[in-house]
Amino acid sequence: MEAVESPELVALLRGRRVAVLTGAGMSTDSGIPDYRGPDSPPSSPMTIRQFISDPVFRQRYWARNHVGWRHMDQKLPNAGHRALAALERTGVVTGLITQNVDLLHTKAGSQAVVDLHGTYARVVCLDCGHTMSRAALHDLLDAANPGFLQRAESVGAIAVAPDADAMLDDTAQFSIIDCPACGGMLKPDIVYFGESVPKARVEVAFSMVDSADALLVAGSSLTVYSGYRFVRHAVARGIPVAIVNRGRTRGDNLATVKVDNGCSPMLALLADELPALATPA
Repeated sequence: MEAVESPELVALLRGRRVAVLTGAGMSTDSGIPDYRGPDSPPSSPMTIRQFISDPVFRQRYWARNHVGWRHMDQKLPNAGHRALAALERTGVVTGLITQNVDLLHTKAGSQAVVDLHGTYARVVCLDCGHTMSRAALHDLLDAANPGFLQRAESVGAIAVAPDADAMLDDTAQFSIIDCPACGGMLKPDIVYFGESVPKARVEVAFSMVDSADALLVAGSSLTVYSGYRFVRHAVARGIPVAIVNRGRTRGDNLATVKVDNGCSPMLALLADELPALATPA
């Protein structure tokens, strides 16, 4: 196998404390597809308005999620996730902002993680704020829909989107579950398209960028402003930006260094090449 090299990327980050922003391209090597990668099929993720206002959309979402969340839960971190966790342990990575909901950074051992768009593993009531694990809701949905999982999975391989949405067509008979605390509407603890990231979460993410000497973007096209704003913020503060992504990104013209490559090999390279930094006392 040919050795991976990127002297410009290594030179930019060497000796610097690095904040990291990751997107769906980070997890493709774990078997989770990218929304906007060069080889990704067209997709239209559900909006918050559709979920709240249309019971048919909501029914379809929960039916597909009932299958898809378990596939997401079984995914394992790849070499890129492990490399970032290792770089955090050596003091190089000081904070990680992820647009992914798959929890793979946490599974890999990263500690200073902001799950910008929430996670697939928790559910929240939009009426009373009650929260519960996705595993607990799974048991309730399974009881309300006996045999559904078995029928869905009997058709063969199922494609699952980055938000744990399984590609299923037959969802019309699926029974959804209301909040066990108040009878209100349950929603995955995920920021949908058209929904705002909680302000406090955004502020923590900005502080990670502010306290770093460089920002590394890994596996994000930066198409959505939710992530792109951190690149703009870094540049405005004179913080250099490095981007590792297959294909073009919205932030290419702002980057000090852009590497058109996969996340796993490039981040593993950084874990090997960047020397440890002393952690603050």
